[in-house]
Amino acid sequence: MAPLNGRNTNGTIRVAVKRKIFPAVGDREAQLVLQDIEFEVAPRSFLVITGPSGCGKSTLLNIIAGLDKDYEGSIDLGPAKDGVTFIFQTPRLLPWRTLYENIALALPNGDPRHAQIPAMLERVGLGQAQNAYPEMLSLGMQRRAALARGFILEPQILLMDEPFVSLDDPTAASLRELLMELWHRQPTTVIFVTHDRSEAIQLGTRILRLAPGQASVAQDAVVNLTEAQRHDRAAVLQEQIRIFAT
Repeated sequence: MAPLNGRNTNGTIRVAVKRKIFPAVGDREAQLVLQDIEFEVAPRSFLVITGPSGCGKSTLLNIIAGLDKDYEGSIDLGPAKDGVTFIFQTPRLLPWRTLYENIALALPNGDPRHAQIPAMLERVGLGQAQNAYPEMLSLGMQRRAALARGFILEPQILLMDEPFVSLDDPTAASLRELLMELWHRQPTTVIFVTHDRSEAIQLGTRILRLAPGQASVAQDAVVNLTEAQRHDRAAVLQEQIRIFAT
């Protein structure tokens, strides 16, 4: 990997986290969460960070996003540093705003992309719900809204922290399909966190697996599936066995 003090002009994300520690609190001892994590993410690729609960996936994503600055190391987002969008586990829609208004809040006043909101809502299957309030929407619909809000910003880097967790299988599957459709329409660099190995295979062009209890990278693997194969359960299962059995 090129030195992080070199000039980054090609849009590659460079991550070098030497150490992240949760400090001692009360009777709880200090905890080493991440150690010697170093990798690059190519522009317009889809990196999935996976591993069991508690292995540091979300912590790493928060560091990349700049939400957590209490660590040793460096993050270089290159020229895309001002074009980062974060989609969280919860949709984070304001209950007193309509769906349209929630999407519009992501954009500056007078931004010409306001005119694109109806088309974006149509694209995610919410065209008839733009005047509805969040309490009128199912969780799956709210998460569709979160995707619409993320892509309306036309981000250069899209960070996603288990956005489909706790959904039933059919709803999660439909949202994965929607995400891939949006990503192909608006290619961007995606870093996606999930503990679901099948989801990781279906979505990612590359998988970074964190090791439980070791605070380090256990595996860095390229997903060798065509777009058609990503819709084939047998092909996804075979690739899952190939990657995670090693």
